[in-house]
Amino acid sequence: MRIVVLADTHLREGRPRRLPDTVWAAIAECQLVLHAGDVVDRTLLDALDATEVPYHVVLGNNDHALQGSIPERVEIDLERVRVAMVHESGASKGRPARLRKWFPDAHVVVFGHSHMPCNEWHDGRLLFNPGSPTERRREPLHSYGVLELGAGRVIRHQIVRFKT
Repeated sequence: MRIVVLADTHLREGRPRRLPDTVWAAIAECQLVLHAGDVVDRTLLDALDATEVPYHVVLGNNDHALQGSIPERVEIDLERVRVAMVHESGASKGRPARLRKWFPDAHVVVFGHSHMPCNEWHDGRLLFNPGSPTERRREPLHSYGVLELGAGRVIRHQIVRFKT
């Protein structure tokens, strides 16, 4: 299963910012999209609905318009791999232990908020933040993530960096 992982897109109706074509091309070739929060409103979700690619999204700190309609946390089994997702994972210091406490059965924990990519193994658990494809902040490039899962394991985990 090929999964495109997004976070912190901050797209709003009526604003000129949009998801870059390179990300849409990746979505067209995947089986699932995971979005770790800060979609802001339904703009991106409606666009994803039109692609018919299934997705899961969690509530970010800027998703005020979506409160009550999307969960704060998600835990799902994909290809026999337990994947958890939350927007804000807290400070980087202590993050692996904190995420283990929050999601003790997860093999992969996807998170966002910082706009800083993270692709690290800790005690057999992948901690994965795709960064942001639209707001790079202090990062030199925009980014999104790709996960490939199959037969109960993570086959590929990549941060894709690009210029817009």
